[in-house]
Amino acid sequence: MTTANARVRGAALAAGLAGALALTACGGGSGDGGSGGSGEKAGAPASPGTSAGTASPGVTGAAAGLQGSWITTADGKIVALVVTGKQAGVFVTGGTVCSGTAGAEDRMQMIHLTCRGGGKERTTGMVDSVNGTTLKVTWSGETGQETYTKAEGGKLPSGLPTAPAKR
Repeated sequence: MTTANARVRGAALAAGLAGALALTACGGGSGDGGSGGSGEKAGAPASPGTSAGTASPGVTGAAAGLQGSWITTADGKIVALVVTGKQAGVFVTGGTVCSGTAGAEDRMQMIHLTCRGGGKERTTGMVDSVNGTTLKVTWSGETGQETYTKAEGGKLPSGLPTAPAKR
C-alpha cells in the first residue's frame, strides 16, 4: 500500500471513528424534516437478525439492520454513515458533519439528519435495501442514491477507490 493510499484510508477510518464517538457522546438532534419519502414502500424492513452482531442493545426490527459504520465515496471524498441505536451521523472528508436519527417510519426505513453549516445534500434518506455488507440509501436533493459498504472491526472495506499517489 502506498503512503497516499494509507493516508486516505487512515483519514476515512478516523472520520468513522470520530463519528461513532460523536454519536455516543451526544444526544443528537431529531433532524425531523418530515417523512421525506416518496410514498413508495422501500421494500421489506430488515429482519431483527440482520447484522445482529453490531446492533445496539434494545434495537430491534428495521433499525437493527442499519447498525454500524458504512462507507462510500462521492466526488473524490470518503463518506461515512454511522448508525448507533436510533442515532445516525454522516461524516465527509473535508469537514461535513451531520447528525440525527435512523429507523422505521411508515413501513419504511428512514434517516433524518441536520448538517452543521446548513448543508442539504444528505438530510433525508430512504433506505432502499440493506444486508450484512451493503446499504443503499436514496437521499432527497442532488445526492440521489448512494451505495455504502459495511466497515467491520474498525477496518475499511476492501474495494474502495483510492486517490492516485502524488508524484
